[in-house]
Amino acid sequence: MSDRLPGLLTRRRASLLLVAVVLCLPPFYLDAFWLRIGLFSMAAAIGAIGLALLSGTAGQLSLGHAFFLAVGAYGYAWLAGEPGPGLPPALAALLAVLLAGAAGGLFSPVAARVKGIYLGIATLALVFLGHHVLLTADSVTGGFNGRSVPPLTLGGFGFAQSDPELTVLGVPFGAEERLWFLGLTLFAFTWFTARGLLRGRPGRALVALRDSETAAAVMGVDVARHRSAAFVVSSMYAGLAGVLLALAFRRVVPDYFSLALSVDYLAMIVIGGLGSVAGATAGAVFVTALPLLMTRYADQLPLVTAPGSAEGAVGPTEAARYLYGAAIVLVLLYAPDGLHGLTRRLRDRVRRRHPRTPTPETVVPSPPQPAARPKEHTP
Repeated sequence: MSDRLPGLLTRRRASLLLVAVVLCLPPFYLDAFWLRIGLFSMAAAIGAIGLALLSGTAGQLSLGHAFFLAVGAYGYAWLAGEPGPGLPPALAALLAVLLAGAAGGLFSPVAARVKGIYLGIATLALVFLGHHVLLTADSVTGGFNGRSVPPLTLGGFGFAQSDPELTVLGVPFGAEERLWFLGLTLFAFTWFTARGLLRGRPGRALVALRDSETAAAVMGVDVARHRSAAFVVSSMYAGLAGVLLALAFRRVVPDYFSLALSVDYLAMIVIGGLGSVAGATAGAVFVTALPLLMTRYADQLPLVTAPGSAEGAVGPTEAARYLYGAAIVLVLLYAPDGLHGLTRRLRDRVRRRHPRTPTPETVVPSPPQPAARPKEHTP
C-alpha cells in the first residue's frame, strides 16, 4: 500500500493540473455568452459550496442564502462606489465578504438554538426582511432600480471593458475574459478551503453534529459553537459569491435576491449531493446554465417560446425550473446522494468490471514458503 501511495498522489496531481489547464482555455476560444455562463456558474458554485457545508454537512436547513449573497453584492457596490465610502475595490470586496460573515454571526445565536424546519422558517424571514431593506434604503441600495457596480482593480490591473486594451496570445481580453480568471481563482480557493475543512477536525465535528447532537456532545463537540461557526462560514462563502455576481452583472437589483434564488441554491446541493463539494459544484453548473441555454436556444426547443413572445406560453426560465424540479424528484427517488454519489457508484462499477492488471514491475514477489515437514509417527 505504501508503494502505491506516491503513484496515486502523482496521478491525482496530474489530474488536477490537467483540469486547471482545461479551465484556463475557454477565454481563448469561446465568445462572451459562454464566458458569462461560466462566470455565473462559478459564482453559484462558490455559494452552493457554502450552503453544502451548512445544510449538507452540518445538517442546518437554510432558506436565507439569497440574503447573504445580497449583503456581499450590495456591500461591495456601496463600499467601492459613489455614494458610499469610495474605498479601493479590492478592500471593498474583502470587507463585503466580512460583512456577510458578520451578518451570519448576528444570526448565529438563532442558528445555535433552533434547528430543522424551524431554522428554515427563521432564515426565510431574512429574505423578506432583506428584500424590504433593499427597496427602501435608497441611499445605499438605489431602491427598486438598484445601483451600478464599480469595476474591480487589483494592483493597477482593471477588470472592466474600458480598461487599457490587453491582448494575450493574439486574443483581446475584455471584461469577461479577465473576470474569468478572477472567478477561477476564487472558485479554486473556495474548493480547496472547503475540502480542507471537511477533511479536518471541524468537518468531522460537523458530521457528528448532523448525525446526532447528543453523541457529538458526549464526544466533546461544542454543539452551539460549531453550529454558529458553520453559519458564519457559509455566510462568508455566500458573500464572496455575491461579490463575484455583482462584478459579472455590473448592476445589482433587489428582485434578483429573492426567495426563488434561495430555492435555486437548495436545488443545487440536492441535485449535486448533500455534503459534497464536487456535487455542489455540479449542481450549481446545472441549475445556473440550464435557463441561460434554454433562453438562447428557445426558438429551437419544442414547447418553449422566447421571453415575452406570447401570453400563456412557457418561457425558457419557467421551463428550466420545471426541468430541474423534475431532476430533484428523480434524484430523491433514485439517487439520494445526488450526482456525486451516482458518479462514484458508476466509477466503482467500471473498476470492478475492468480491474487493472498489475505490471511485472509492480508485482510483489511472495515470500518463500517453508518446506513441508513429514509427519512423525508417534510410538
